[in-house]
Amino acid sequence: MSGGVGEDGSGTRPRAAARRRTPRSWAALGAAVVVVVGVGVLAGWVGSRGAAGGGGGAVPAAGSGAGSCDAAAVAQSVLPSVVTIEVGSGDGGSGGGGSGSGEVIDASGIVLTNDHVIASGADGPVTVRLDDGTELDARVIGRDPRTDLAVLRADTDRRLPALAWGGSDALDVGEPVVALGAPLGLSGTVTTGVVSALGRDVPVPTGDGSGSTVLTGAIQTDASINPGNSGGALVDCSGRLVGINTAIATVPSATGASSGSVGIGFAVPSVVARPIAEALRTDGSVAHPVLGVTTLPVALHHADGSVAVGLQLTAVTDGGPADDAGLRPGDVLTAVRGLDALHPDSVAFLEATRSVGDDVRVTYLRDGEQHDATITLRAAPSS
Repeated sequence: MSGGVGEDGSGTRPRAAARRRTPRSWAALGAAVVVVVGVGVLAGWVGSRGAAGGGGGAVPAAGSGAGSCDAAAVAQSVLPSVVTIEVGSGDGGSGGGGSGSGEVIDASGIVLTNDHVIASGADGPVTVRLDDGTELDARVIGRDPRTDLAVLRADTDRRLPALAWGGSDALDVGEPVVALGAPLGLSGTVTTGVVSALGRDVPVPTGDGSGSTVLTGAIQTDASINPGNSGGALVDCSGRLVGINTAIATVPSATGASSGSVGIGFAVPSVVARPIAEALRTDGSVAHPVLGVTTLPVALHHADGSVAVGLQLTAVTDGGPADDAGLRPGDVLTAVRGLDALHPDSVAFLEATRSVGDDVRVTYLRDGEQHDATITLRAAPSS
């Protein structure tokens, strides 16, 4: 699996407040906790599992109510839909491969996973291992580094047990969840925990190494997630897919090595993953909007002594949305969509969460004077 960062957002709050999205300024977090994304590299497959159920069916929660899941019943139902993904190098060499997890989301053989699981070997051989030990060749049919999601098609004539979608927008903080996948190559691993927080906006590196992106509205959970869990399923007590396990927070050791799971993991919520998965399946890509700017965080000192974060435009794309709105290199964004609590990933967050054609109101400084502008978002140009 992978990594991320987040402070503890749980607590005794009303249920409605617990669902509120509260974007955080990641720049304010302690440097002792770092964002990590990666895939497992444990060679081989440790033990096969027989299919324990049909997969994709609803499972009743434990009779005790909201405090716990019947994890055994959830595992029996869900594990047949969870797969282990092995990725070889695209050049035929021994490097560039890895392993991760995924889940069948359509019985015809459509598998959803993280983009960083397959990024290093997307042009090489991909193998999907089912819960009963069957290995199937697969190919990548769609990738979206922005949301760190990818869709595979397994080569099979048989109907596979597909996992049913659940509603991440109906989750509550403190609600029990179950994570399933192949940490360190250990297929069929099940861990349990709770929803620790909702609405996390977590900056993570892209799988192809091209930069960073933001997991928007991520589910934070204390269910144990480790390298190799990436792309695996986070399900509710009914065994329905509410998130895609993607990132973990880790604490580096004195040698620089990460600590593995520390009980802070992040999953792409189903409300984000489901439409992206459908677009990748049908079109192979997703048209995310862009502002057409490159930014650098700067400190803004106010008259009352307070300090805020501004985003200086170091580059503005000629003919891009920001250029058309009159912005120029050297301008400093002080508010976006009315929010003056900016952070270094504000632009990436905006581009990941808005749609082509949306109008975005911004406030900026130029030569010490404040101005307002409206930027109409457009699709990123084809590369």
